[in-house]
Amino acid sequence: MTKAIDPVSANGAAAIERPLIDDIRLLGQLLGETIREQEGEDTFERIETIRRLSVAFQRDADLEVERKLNELLHGLTSEQAMAVIRAFTYFAHLANIAEDRHNIRRRAEQAEKEPHLHEGGTLAKTFERLSAAAIAPETIAGAIGRSVISPVLTAHPTEVQRKSLLDAERSVAQLLLARESIKGQRERKQNELLLRARIAQLWQTRLLRYARLTVRDEIENALGFYNTTFLRQIPRLYAELEDHLGGAPVGCFFRMGSWIGGDRDGNPNVNASTLELALRRQCDAALRYYLREIHELGGELSISGKLFGCTPELRDLADRSGDENPQREDEPYRRALIGIYSRLAATLLLLTGGEALRHAVPPGEPYADAGELQADLAIVEASLRANHAAALVPARLGPLRRAVDVFGFHLASVDLRQSSDRHEETLKELLRVARVVDDYSALDEAQRQKLLVDLLRDPRPLRVPGVAYSPRTEEELEIFESARDARQSFGARAVVHYIISHTETVSDLLEVLILQKECGMMHGVLGDAGASAELMIVPLFETIEDLRNAEAIMRAFYVLPGVADLVRASGAEQEIMLGYSDSNKDGGFFTSNWELYRASTALAKLFEQHQGVALRLFHGRGGTVGRGGGPSYQAILAQPPGTVNGQIRLTEQGEVISSKYANPEIGLLNLEALVAATLEATLLPSAGAVPQAFLDAAAELSQASMKAFRAVIYDNPRFVDYFFTATPIAEIAELNIGSRPASRKSTRRIEDLRAIPWSFSWGQARLNLPGWFGFGSAVEHFIAGAPKEKMALLQRMNAEWPFFRALLSNMDMVLAKADMGLAKRYAELVPDQELAHAVFASLDHEWRRTTKALNEITGATTRLADNPALAGAIKHRFPYIAPLNHLQVELLRRWRGGDHDDKTLRSILITINGIAAGLRNTG
Repeated sequence: MTKAIDPVSANGAAAIERPLIDDIRLLGQLLGETIREQEGEDTFERIETIRRLSVAFQRDADLEVERKLNELLHGLTSEQAMAVIRAFTYFAHLANIAEDRHNIRRRAEQAEKEPHLHEGGTLAKTFERLSAAAIAPETIAGAIGRSVISPVLTAHPTEVQRKSLLDAERSVAQLLLARESIKGQRERKQNELLLRARIAQLWQTRLLRYARLTVRDEIENALGFYNTTFLRQIPRLYAELEDHLGGAPVGCFFRMGSWIGGDRDGNPNVNASTLELALRRQCDAALRYYLREIHELGGELSISGKLFGCTPELRDLADRSGDENPQREDEPYRRALIGIYSRLAATLLLLTGGEALRHAVPPGEPYADAGELQADLAIVEASLRANHAAALVPARLGPLRRAVDVFGFHLASVDLRQSSDRHEETLKELLRVARVVDDYSALDEAQRQKLLVDLLRDPRPLRVPGVAYSPRTEEELEIFESARDARQSFGARAVVHYIISHTETVSDLLEVLILQKECGMMHGVLGDAGASAELMIVPLFETIEDLRNAEAIMRAFYVLPGVADLVRASGAEQEIMLGYSDSNKDGGFFTSNWELYRASTALAKLFEQHQGVALRLFHGRGGTVGRGGGPSYQAILAQPPGTVNGQIRLTEQGEVISSKYANPEIGLLNLEALVAATLEATLLPSAGAVPQAFLDAAAELSQASMKAFRAVIYDNPRFVDYFFTATPIAEIAELNIGSRPASRKSTRRIEDLRAIPWSFSWGQARLNLPGWFGFGSAVEHFIAGAPKEKMALLQRMNAEWPFFRALLSNMDMVLAKADMGLAKRYAELVPDQELAHAVFASLDHEWRRTTKALNEITGATTRLADNPALAGAIKHRFPYIAPLNHLQVELLRRWRGGDHDDKTLRSILITINGIAAGLRNTG
């Protein structure tokens, strides 16, 4: 908006920030002009007045300013409130685009002008560090060849933006990029007109979904990121990596994963049909990308056989293409690619039922697998290299071949996930009908293990032909059968992992092996030489208790006769998933991180004893710090020594997917950071064992932190009343942001609430409680009696221990994004103000303790002292988020007071969208 969106004066800004400020000012001006034009001068001036009052309140906390602001907000009609909310929400979205563009610009400038100062998280810096450590390129290449790095996209409901908005915002980002290379005034004016058009489009596009997302919607939304980013940027990442290795080829270590369509835990909408749909649509996306690239490649490889030769293999490929057009008689490469295209078109039709767009010749014989396609492309490349045309390989053919290598016909491996109690329920019915045991659930753990091992040694199935099982049992069996069929159609990498939520016993693992056996996914029986299972069993340890038991459960599992041999024959990999979300909700921020650290260390030591089985930890991280979020580069380097070893999977959830991968350039930087961190964590020598004093201190801090956390969150029976009224948790459930319910059970118990809305709600209320609560009390307890000596120890831990430093860095970011003044306004929504005062006082007290402790340990007096870029972004954007918080409180008061106007609810939901966009965090 012409005046309203003018966060800082360019005259007082550092030179490096001026391009960012110019972009934000331009976008804000165009937004303001759009609002003035479409909503009128009165609306524009109302927005400007609210902005000024909010900025003044944020700066001075003046009571008179607060009174004027409250009076103005209270007097807004539903229509007026909606316009104000939309204005500030769209500014938050536009500011994000400008900041992303600026970050890309700054990194490029730094790499060009000051490469030696380039920050961590880039391959350039990583190879510089590896070289300084005298690690040879062949050692690096060997480590990469043994690695598996896999970001896994989930459908967890935290993405508040609609795809229509993401597409329009992507156009704005592209126009900002184009603006940087424009020299002439005419082109600059045309660019501005196009920006104005996209902003007008945004203003006239609804921010909210009117219907809850379906699993199909989630599948399609995820595919958009492959077309935009992954299919092109991952091959670029490989090319850069090979360039750093002097051109030496590297194996396929980077694999995409997905939970969308296969994650059944708590989502009744996911079943065998959605798994089939996800895999079919993923295959369609991969094959259509290959078809487009092969068509373009055919246009580029116009090489005449009368001028230059080709290999006999290429000539044979061309002759078998079926292309008899005389115009292409002397163009063997084009004819060969037409043949490849026709076979790929037939593959598309066979696997998905889809039709290719172009047909120079009728569809040929379908490819049996991606390996056959890769072999044909290899013939094309070999012929080019043998005939003085190697220069034509890197532009398109090389990246295409790498894409086929990475994505195959499956695009991404779809993980299956279900809760252990559903497996038990299914097996109980199978065993009862087969008259093996009347009540499996009544058996103790030892009895269950013996029974299950005996059944795994017996080649006979449990299912009785002709018996009609319950729909729930049939549903569970169908998912295994669909996975079996998918592996045959799309390749073995289409479905690899089976994740068991709430793994608490060894029998939880054995049950899934039994279900695989029942559906033809085990070959041989347990104990036989070479017996194998098609799906990797991946236990998920989530709660504090589960994390503490993880090593003992896995040790007992591998002690069972035949299990270790079965795993070796099935791929020799054991993946174990660690849950950040529920452990945080269970024990608080510090304890969650500490128990994850301990579990990782114990599991790594256990698998050192199982030669021939590679351990891979799968980190179930969310968007917020309270759910394991934060910079991936620092998070990987903070893992315990010996726990990475080139093997890592991690979830990418909700709005994090958009923020990391909607922009292709930002996407490449984030992918690069994953590889860089994994290489450093694997190859760079660590500083040695972590001092025992550090570990003892962390254990003591954890115990005190969990006690403080649970005393407030769980031991106060009325805390749940505060939470449900001082945050927009109930309204978040109306947001239509995912296909899963917000709670596992129809209760108000915090134990039953999903971790995502728990974190989302505290972020909206500006407390961010899951990312810091309990730490201040823990430090206060720890240093009592010897404050100087104990504080010095904590300061050493911050300076020398990556785990502790990363934990405090994330806490610093969380505290920077919180606002206790705004949080207090949310407390005013609690009907019982005596309760509100008591609970908020305890939260505020812990906030002060935590801030004090963090400052003393780090030596900082302000938040984000070591991250001035983020500190500046927060400083400039928060006065524009605060009006949304003020309006959200006002509208929640109206809604809960009986004003059930549909516009009121929609306005609340838009404030949720805007605050999430401004904070760049939801769940």
